[in-house]
Order: sequence, then structure tokens, then C-alpha cells
Amino acid sequence: MKIPWSLPNINKKDMQSIKKVLDSGWFSMGSEVKKFEEKTARHLDIKYAVAANTGTAALDMALKCLDIGEKDEVIIPALAYIATANVVLFCDANPVFCDVNPRTFNIDVEKIESLITKKTKAIMPVHLYGQPADMKLILEISEKHGLFVVGDAAQAHGARYDDEMVGSFGDIECFSFYATKNMTTGEGGMVTTNNIDIAESLFSLRNHGREKTKWGYEHGRLGYNFRMTDVAAAIGIEQLKKLPEFNKKRRKNAMYFNEKLVDIEVPYILENVEHVYHQYTIKSKDRATVIKCLRDNDIGFGIYYPKPLHFYSHLSKYSHNDLKNSEKISQEVLSLPVHPALSLEDLEKIVECF
Repeated sequence: MKIPWSLPNINKKDMQSIKKVLDSGWFSMGSEVKKFEEKTARHLDIKYAVAANTGTAALDMALKCLDIGEKDEVIIPALAYIATANVVLFCDANPVFCDVNPRTFNIDVEKIESLITKKTKAIMPVHLYGQPADMKLILEISEKHGLFVVGDAAQAHGARYDDEMVGSFGDIECFSFYATKNMTTGEGGMVTTNNIDIAESLFSLRNHGREKTKWGYEHGRLGYNFRMTDVAAAIGIEQLKKLPEFNKKRRKNAMYFNEKLVDIEVPYILENVEHVYHQYTIKSKDRATVIKCLRDNDIGFGIYYPKPLHFYSHLSKYSHNDLKNSEKISQEVLSLPVHPALSLEDLEKIVECF
């Protein structure tokens, strides 16, 4: 029987929440979305959460509500999902690629300041694989230079840094609820902030420029249809309840691998963080051999990401200097199954493969 790399955990309560929405006759953005936003804000101990239809839309709105535009520069890690760079281009701004730390895989904070110019407007750290970026130093740099901080938290649901929840740092942070994430709504996203002006702008941007408090055709700005449905929000409410247990099981599975994979370079963890292991990512200098063994044993895996962002044709022209860590790591990383549905037998099979 194949061991899947990822497996969404949808149970009877999730299904009942969907049925309740369908029975109500109101499927689009409504009371369930508002409830999901309120519960998310309480969970993260922040003031505002604004739901969107995808994580990419959440990032896009985040930059646009900060008025990031033509010729502005946004510093991002060179090893990340393509959406992190694409949303900068959506604003007609320029991504500036920063190399990553070879141990944490997150943006190398020691290299950020050398990339700051008069055009720099924001830093966008990515909490890759479920481990928070080094936010204390990033926030110090942003304050020193007067820059926005927009966190890409798509893989970090429930993660903590200095005992504070990811989603509460910087000006804005953004989540994704794609099917493989630690909690899912199928597709969906969320923007979190403590700034009321940013929140009001987000509410308007995601709904064709309408003001949050007005009904009807009052459009105060250019906006989008980035609305989350009540069907998705209903799933999200149930998933949020289960998230702590999901992450607990992911950490337990990760600790099993840490103990058993003695000859493998297992994930490095900062002392002041709580990793949520969206992915359990190892490094191997002979990745092809490992992949063959996994395939031969019907064990799912992922490569995140097979090449750094500046290797894509539409991104290759943008500023990049020394990105040797990102380039090397992309040739070595391999993500193993770590999801909550894994049995002890599954874990043993994966270890036996190695």
C-alpha cells in the first residue's frame, strides 16, 4: 500500500459543516467567513484576519494595500514557492533575491542589509517547511531602514517564534489553506495584521473595492474578487479546532525520524522556535538513489523546490548576487511524509528504506 506524501484530514465534522452551509442556501462569502476570521484572530492573538480565496491572493493583497508599486523593491528568499516572487511582479515591483541559511533553509538575515537600496520597500520572509524565519533580527533591520515586513506563513500554521504565534509578526502575514497544508479549506488564504487601516484596505481589496461597512455598489478603489466562500470557511473553522493536534502528531513523527535517521542530515531547528513540520525536509548528496528507493517502496516524497526562484525565465533578470546556498540546497533537498495520518508501520517502512 502506497504511503502518500500528504493526506488532507477531513472527517465527519468537516462534512457536517459543509452540509450546514449548503442547507442554508448561502454559499458565497457570508457569516461563516466572518466567523472563521474572528476565530483565526483569536487563535493568533492578533486584531484582524482577512480571508481570501487563495494564499497567493492573500500575498497579492498584502503588497497592494501597502502601496508597493512600480520600481519598488521587495527582498525575498531565493528558495521559496513561485507565488512569493510572482506577487511582487503583480505589483509591477522588482523582487530582490536573498540567499538562504544552509541549515534553516530560511532567508539569511546576515545578507539582507547588503541588498537594501533607496528603492527597497519591504522584506518578505518565508517560514519555509514550517520553521519560522529569524523574525527578531528581520524586524530590527526593517525598523532601522523604515521597511515593511510581510511574512509568507503559508507553511507555518501554528508555528511559534519566541513563544509568539507566526501570523502576529511584522506589518502583515499571509497563510494558505491549500490541500497539502497543515490545515486546509481545499483552497483559501488569510491575511493577518494588527493595523486597522491595513485591515480595512484588505477587506475592500478582496471585494471589488467595496468598503467593509457598506452594502451595495459603493466602490472606493480598484479591487478584486478574492472572496473566500462560506463552504471553505466552514471547513476552516473545523480544521482550526484540530490544528494543535495535527501539529503535535507532525512533531511526534518528526522526532521519530530525527532519532532513527542517524546517518541523514535531518532538519535543523532554531532554539527559540516551535517547528510545525509542514514538510520534513532532509538533504542528500545522492538524492537520485534515495528517490529510487522511495519509489520502489511506494513511499511518497516531494522536492521543494527543484530550483531557486532566479532560475525561472521570467525571474532571471531581477537582482541576484551570491545565491550559492539556494542553488546547492535545491539540488539536495527531499521532503518525506510527516502528516498526521501516518501509522507506526508507515514510519518504520520509511526508515527501513534509508
